[in-house]
Amino acid sequence: MKGIFEDTATAFALKTDSELERAYFLFKLIANEPLVKIGTAVTNFAIKAHLPVERLIRATVFDHFCGGVNEEECLVVADKMYGKGVSTILDYSVEGQEVENQLDSCYEKALKTLDFVKQNKAIPFIVFKPTGFGRFALYQKITEGEELSHEEKQEWQRVVNRYDRVCKKAHGLGVSILIDGEESWMQKAADDLVQQMMRKYNQSEPIVFNTLQTYRWDRLDYLKELHQDAKRHNYLIGIKVVRGAYMEKENDRAEEMGYPTPICDSKKATDSNFDNVATYMINNLDTFSIFAGTHNEFSSYKLMEQMKEKNIAVNDPRIWFGQLYGMSDHISFNLAKEGYNVAKYLPFGPVKDVMPYLIRRAEENTSVAGQTSRELSLLKTERKRRKI
Repeated sequence: MKGIFEDTATAFALKTDSELERAYFLFKLIANEPLVKIGTAVTNFAIKAHLPVERLIRATVFDHFCGGVNEEECLVVADKMYGKGVSTILDYSVEGQEVENQLDSCYEKALKTLDFVKQNKAIPFIVFKPTGFGRFALYQKITEGEELSHEEKQEWQRVVNRYDRVCKKAHGLGVSILIDGEESWMQKAADDLVQQMMRKYNQSEPIVFNTLQTYRWDRLDYLKELHQDAKRHNYLIGIKVVRGAYMEKENDRAEEMGYPTPICDSKKATDSNFDNVATYMINNLDTFSIFAGTHNEFSSYKLMEQMKEKNIAVNDPRIWFGQLYGMSDHISFNLAKEGYNVAKYLPFGPVKDVMPYLIRRAEENTSVAGQTSRELSLLKTERKRRKI
């Protein structure tokens, strides 16, 4: 298959010269690991100390990786991307909430977001994190099979109700929901709850999508078990397949607590696991809908080749490609130009509340070999083409 990802004119068509320069500056900074660590620590301190840094953050890293502080600001970005064939996934990027009023606020925001996007073709998905709807420790306790107290049982029922009401509303509106993956020691409780929602709301179309982090070596087996359950209970499966976001934390905890790491033993093994999961789903499209969340060009090409071999239309609604806003525009916009279904994760929320997300983006770009250098290379090519 011809290499389509070198076309920087298409990749960066929406960026003004000043936005291109800002992107180049940011990725130059992110390429410096010590600087990222120092910057992260300083930023966290400044926000906790209520220092006036939000304007600076907003003008640099926030505006590059986020759509805005609210849905209305995101709509401007979404409309621009949709003009180039790239859809939007609205992502209220507030996570790790611990008290009921915060959890209710995230739940209510999801309902509000559904109302906002219901008649907007540019935004076919919304997303939420399990820890936006329930306490991490509660998921963990259920995952580890511990007995819940009476109060915790009531608390868990509130979590179930939040999932159910959001999924029910999404089902009624025909908007799909991507439910993010988190750390392995709480994930089973979330997986089981998402599976309940699929049984209930994925009878005729894939409304509810779970996330498989394929740096975990057990995910293909999990997928096959889920497939068998879908056959027994006659429902469709939506899966967002990604490589994963918590590798260092997973490995460190496994070593500290003396259990085998759930993470694949190499990058090559993770890549193979991702591709094998995607292949399994594309071989069973009667049941599966795939959202391939990847910044990896080889995995993207492989999925494109499989679609071609199986005579699957490039715009088949069961197959989507996705990347994060502010990253891998050479994949997103060039795929869209070829007619594939593509969507960008567009985070939004108050600047201080979105900082954990932004810090994770910076750390991931620093730790993933080749990601930042590839971004910089493409930005350099486009700067040269424009003669900036």
